[in-house]
Amino acid sequence: MVELAIIGAGIMGGHHARIARSTPGTDVTFVVDKDEEKGRQLASHVGAEFLPSIDQLDGRVDAAIVSVPTDLHAEIGLQLLESGLDVLIEKPIASTVEEAKELVAAAERTGRILMVGHVEQFNPAVIEVRRHVADPVHIDVKRVGPFSPRVPTGVALDLMIHDVDLVISLTGSRPVQIASVVHRLYSANEDFAACILTFATGVSAVLTASRVSQTKQRQIEITQRENYIVADLVRQQVTIHRLQHAEFVDERGAMYRQSGVIEIPYLDHQGEPLALEQRHFIDCVVHRTQPAVSGEDGLTALDTAIQIRDQAIVMEDARFDPAGT
Repeated sequence: MVELAIIGAGIMGGHHARIARSTPGTDVTFVVDKDEEKGRQLASHVGAEFLPSIDQLDGRVDAAIVSVPTDLHAEIGLQLLESGLDVLIEKPIASTVEEAKELVAAAERTGRILMVGHVEQFNPAVIEVRRHVADPVHIDVKRVGPFSPRVPTGVALDLMIHDVDLVISLTGSRPVQIASVVHRLYSANEDFAACILTFATGVSAVLTASRVSQTKQRQIEITQRENYIVADLVRQQVTIHRLQHAEFVDERGAMYRQSGVIEIPYLDHQGEPLALEQRHFIDCVVHRTQPAVSGEDGLTALDTAIQIRDQAIVMEDARFDPAGT
């Protein structure tokens, strides 16, 4: 039985606690949060004990899931790793590349597991897509939704980083060229971002992230020489499009026919991505195996997303006043 602590009693911490309570081989022992009211409420809900500080965890659990604000990831993650715990940290791995490198180094030094919560890697549609990616030419990813004032960071590190991680894993390398543009419409951070990534293999990718859309969309389209793959990550559906060509002779002479074939594969993996992610983490803890999304993977995704944000051409809505005057 893996004794697990949930660090952070916010929305994501609540989801993790809910899932862990029903995950085989897992016992949610502690919920830790500086907000006592919120922490006690979640702890009571999942049958765990409340603690106000991670200092009191030493030697009492096997692993921890960190769901606190990003600027606290490095501080808390380092302390947990140094105390001998395996750690799953929500994305992004840290606020800066330097902090991410410290976390990766600490995991290597202590021999502990460090996994980063890029949950889309565990989306059943993404798992199925990987089975069909052979020779990608171009990848197009859209992650858009309505504006939410509760999110303090821009879309590059909040939304697009998911797809940066996916594209890097699908191509097997990090991009060699980045070109991006961002729009500030409702906040001081980027509310819309679009970028073109080019890889050494010649594969290109276009990523769009927006929180100013009137609809929610999470979609990957992959162009290959032999087919065209479309994955809807919200509905967890995958379709594979192919063209069939045929030449034949009839009473009219030589004829040519082109027809489209659509394949809808059965998804072998089913379920909530966050639950699949958490079960994978627990398996890694039990069997001492490397996670599918390692600290190094989280570092690469963060580094690339920061470059997309910082190198971007910035377009500001003339009606937006960043000073709020």
